[in-house]
Amino acid sequence: MTKDVIALTPTMPDLRTLLAGLHAGGPGLGVDTLADGAVVQLCASDGRPLVSVEAPILVQVAGEAVRLLGASAPPGPVWWTEARASTAVAEAGRLAGSFAGRLATVLDGSVWPPDAASTDVVPLAGGVSAAPLPTGTAPAVDVLTDSTAVVIQDRPLVALTSWLADALRSAADSDRVLQIVTPSGARLTLPARAALRGLPNRWVIQDPAHGYYDGLSGAVLHWRNGTFTPVRDGSGTVPVAASFTAAAETGDRQLLLSLRTRHPADEDLVLGGAVETGFRELTGAPPGGWSTAEPVNLPWSVRELTALARSRAPRSTMLTVVGERSRPAIATVRVLRTSAGVEEDITLAVGYGGGEEPPWERIEPLASRLAAEHGLVTLLVSLRAGRGDLTVPARPEAPPVPVFFTLGGRDVVHHRLGDGTGGRAAQAWEQFRRVVGDVQ
Repeated sequence: MTKDVIALTPTMPDLRTLLAGLHAGGPGLGVDTLADGAVVQLCASDGRPLVSVEAPILVQVAGEAVRLLGASAPPGPVWWTEARASTAVAEAGRLAGSFAGRLATVLDGSVWPPDAASTDVVPLAGGVSAAPLPTGTAPAVDVLTDSTAVVIQDRPLVALTSWLADALRSAADSDRVLQIVTPSGARLTLPARAALRGLPNRWVIQDPAHGYYDGLSGAVLHWRNGTFTPVRDGSGTVPVAASFTAAAETGDRQLLLSLRTRHPADEDLVLGGAVETGFRELTGAPPGGWSTAEPVNLPWSVRELTALARSRAPRSTMLTVVGERSRPAIATVRVLRTSAGVEEDITLAVGYGGGEEPPWERIEPLASRLAAEHGLVTLLVSLRAGRGDLTVPARPEAPPVPVFFTLGGRDVVHHRLGDGTGGRAAQAWEQFRRVVGDVQ
């Protein structure tokens, strides 16, 4: 039984259609709103939320629904209405499916996952299996303790959705960690992985045969004192789960660019030029779109991106940028105001299948252009074995191997560190440390 259900429709669900969907549980259920009406909740008679529905968003970026949901999703622009079912009530998953199914039926759309769709009335007959969460808890959170917010995601690809981003912010604001629990076959998008970077936030795999383990390290975990923590043997060692084994080598690789730019903080500043240049040089096309969460729903526009970052200053702004479908490419951009000006921390990943070679001949000209036109401070280019679709499985992944390092500024200096092969990783990292040490 799914926890998340998405209605994908060619037209925007109007108020009448949304109300028809909210009658999926019959007249005995109530309706509430959160976040100034941006989230509508279908509630039991005691007020307990059963299904939370986010306001529909128009995903204007072609291929974005396919990237996140698979080939059954529409390839073109689509209205995305996501419903998240509570895990505390047995019928909640069916309610979410009926809500989405009603929208899709009226608007000639589709439902993801397809087998969740129905138009049946789902009366609330079962009991509640968990205590209610405190008022104001982010809708994505399933379990809340004094130290931890737990989100259960029963979907093959976990993205940094607005639900998840909201849960992450709420957890941080309340001095809690965020832990996402998924089935063993799930994967993360790169923005979701970046958001979870740094313990004690965790990606927790629930394996029916082997219990719980960390999806990035394989460390065996258990639920203790209100959080998932490593299990230690008599010697203090944390065992690695038997299910966390290396995947078969496919030859796929990921080219990773980590760069920082710096600009004077003036009213004529336009951001986004560096990441656009990276996409054009390495994929042959500009970015397809940008957003503050996934799905990426806005067509690419450096001026709109700049306006958003300016409206949030001096707070930082985190953005996700995706490429067109011809070449897997995705970037995260963090815009921050510092004493030196306005800076962009950018990580750009480009995927390559087995037998494909990254365009090494473009790297040095790209670095020179970034330095001349976009205020490049530093650029590190690395290569690692990893899925060509840029998703993150719960399997061991080799660390990236540095290939190029560029120091921007008045006198641009390029350093070739290696060829990106694993056999020379230690030498490449040692050379990188020497270069950085010389700079400092």
